[in-house]
Amino acid sequence: PQPKGGWRVGTEELNRQQFPRLCATQEALRAKECCPAWEGDGSACGASSGRGFCRDVEVSDQPDGPQYPFSGLDDREKWPLVFYNRTCQCAGNFMGFNCGDCKFGYFGQNCNERRESLRRNIFHLSRSERIRFVSYLNLAKQTVSADYVVATGTYLEMGNGSNPMFSNVSVYDVFVWMHYYVSRNALLGGPGNVWTDVDFAHWAPAFLPWHRVYLLHWEHEIRKLSGDTSFTIPYWDWRDARECAVCTDELMGGRSPQDPDLISPGSVFSSWRVLCSQATDYNDRGVLCDARAEGPLRRNPGNHNRNLVERLPTSAEVEFTLSLPDYDTGAMDRSANMSFRNTLEGSSPRLGMHAALHVFMNGSMSSVQGSANDPIFLLHHAYVDSLYEQWLRRHRPSPSQYPGSNAPIGHNAEYHMAPFMPLHRNREYFISSKDLGYEYSNLLAESLHPYLEELQAAWPWLLLAALCGGIVAIAVTAAVLTAKRRYGGSSFLPGRSWKNLFSLPERQPLIWSNDTEETSHRNYQTAM
Repeated sequence: PQPKGGWRVGTEELNRQQFPRLCATQEALRAKECCPAWEGDGSACGASSGRGFCRDVEVSDQPDGPQYPFSGLDDREKWPLVFYNRTCQCAGNFMGFNCGDCKFGYFGQNCNERRESLRRNIFHLSRSERIRFVSYLNLAKQTVSADYVVATGTYLEMGNGSNPMFSNVSVYDVFVWMHYYVSRNALLGGPGNVWTDVDFAHWAPAFLPWHRVYLLHWEHEIRKLSGDTSFTIPYWDWRDARECAVCTDELMGGRSPQDPDLISPGSVFSSWRVLCSQATDYNDRGVLCDARAEGPLRRNPGNHNRNLVERLPTSAEVEFTLSLPDYDTGAMDRSANMSFRNTLEGSSPRLGMHAALHVFMNGSMSSVQGSANDPIFLLHHAYVDSLYEQWLRRHRPSPSQYPGSNAPIGHNAEYHMAPFMPLHRNREYFISSKDLGYEYSNLLAESLHPYLEELQAAWPWLLLAALCGGIVAIAVTAAVLTAKRRYGGSSFLPGRSWKNLFSLPERQPLIWSNDTEETSHRNYQTAM
């Protein structure tokens, strides 16, 4: 196993967290209660409308693995109890820190519209869809989050809530901060005094469920920001790739001709600034990331350390990974052998699969704490999630296959995922994406294979039936034409013309309006 601290030897891991703006106050922190009012009725958690109620947080008491030997030291332990012991628990299809949103896969004011979204290959998007995707990314980067702030100090540094330490960041950077916060080292007190063998979202069972929830929330925030409820994250299928095919100015930004480590000036991403990527600096000072801009987005794909990763994963390696029947094994960490999770994550037996892409990008993507700064992170993890989904459908694991105890801290089945608000448990996302309201276009095609095979077996009979039907149709037509010639001048079918022989009587007009033309123009809309 590689040393703790990222996909590049010598780097360190960090983490980050998000907090509802309405719960980042002295009053909420000292009361340890995050039950904001829903604006729809003004009651806490929308209780007056039956959307949810303020309840005590229940955490699991199952033992963690031995990797983290401390207790009561880190704010992420038994999330979110250090900050809040009462939060909104939503009813029915409602969700959100104040029960103001809908569960994943549900839409509408009352969250009663079930709809399945489709995540597609980025190269199958039209030109206008690609432009729209890049525009949404940049909009999220430039818009300060209205709902969330990020913590810049520990609860202890905040004087147990008396001195809130939070910062405003953009919608996009809330998620950059979250990924930093969940994977950071534990601060043991004082400069340089950190514990590196801890990560609440990587190198253990919750890796796939945690990133699934991360993408779902990111998708949800873009829909709220843009008003485009049909938006989905595209994926990049990087199997057998020899170069970064998405690294063009039309998509995620090409290479700068002036500096190969930077993004081309022709891309909007060349102006982006990163957060929380200076792991060594924060660890040396023994502090959390302060959420300040640290410099430009960096990327130099393919010019990476080939002693760590030789190339991007092949189709054969992906298929081998999908064939592994056990979700996790052994200590359920980086040492897990023949584990689907560990093999897909890429730390066993050497850096590969998911981790290989991070190393290959050779820049902001190549360290855990800063990786979400690069928007390619989203395309990459959408594809990793599609592989997770493919494994779930192929092996159909029982819920009990997800470990309930003795996994590294933060990864047991009933552990709440740090730092999400609203709360999610790991096991809740050990289920099919279809149960969460979304599908992948590549898996949709695969789901049709059994039917296509049945159709292939039945096609001779279908062809025979079509031929028989054609013969019957010809015979009927010939009989009708013969009858027409024979009775053309007689009283056969009196009062009806031949062209109306098979017509149904018209009972009423299909459209009855005095302003039909005006209405059709008013309802004809195009959306970008």
